[in-house]
Amino acid sequence: MTLDPKIALRLQFLARVVRKECQHLATTDDRLFQDEFTLDHAKRLETDLDLAERVEAFVSRFSRLQDTVGDKLLPVLLLALGERSGAAIDNLDRAERLGWVESADDWLAMRNLRNQMVHEYVEDPAVLTSALQTGHVFVQALIHTADRVLAEIRQRGWM
Repeated sequence: MTLDPKIALRLQFLARVVRKECQHLATTDDRLFQDEFTLDHAKRLETDLDLAERVEAFVSRFSRLQDTVGDKLLPVLLLALGERSGAAIDNLDRAERLGWVESADDWLAMRNLRNQMVHEYVEDPAVLTSALQTGHVFVQALIHTADRVLAEIRQRGWM
């Protein structure tokens, strides 16, 4: 299959970005969750600047990787394969059928979690604690999905 050069360049760019985002998220996840993140940690965010920066980095990197893979890379890869790219849920369902995403429902839960981490943490430390702990659980699934999508691109010789 001959790939449109513009799509090939976009895939290669996004693949490089996703690899870096996976590395950055894994590093931040390791640093933030060396020990269990507790409600006491969340309550210290206003006074513990190092911890606050690690939380901010985790939320940002989790969100960025989820966005880059789900909203940018998947649609371009589907186009490269001659598929129609559609609404996010349709792309996720197709990615699940192709074996790239373990569960479209889990992916949507990650997206909702991202929104919760971004918008709720200023208001309620308990909500933030729960969201961060759940995000930590999802990190491996998120990185694994990115790895499967990158493997598909590699297997086809597009990177």
